[in-house]
Amino acid sequence: MNLLVPIGTIVTLLGLAILIWCILRVAQARKTIKNDIEMRGKLQKMATMNMIALFLSFVGLIIVIFGVIL
Repeated sequence: MNLLVPIGTIVTLLGLAILIWCILRVAQARKTIKNDIEMRGKLQKMATMNMIALFLSFVGLIIVIFGVIL
């Protein structure tokens, strides 16, 4: 049970790292892509990665909470 907190922290930090990566990629795309169709495609891909990152962060926080409670 003592391993749940570090594992949850690692999962949460992984999710946050992916989230920051998504933000940087979209900011870069906004500067370089001028075509609306290309931008929509890029944003759809980044929206999927964004949801995965948020899910990982959420699961990591739940693991940390379970580790603290148990």
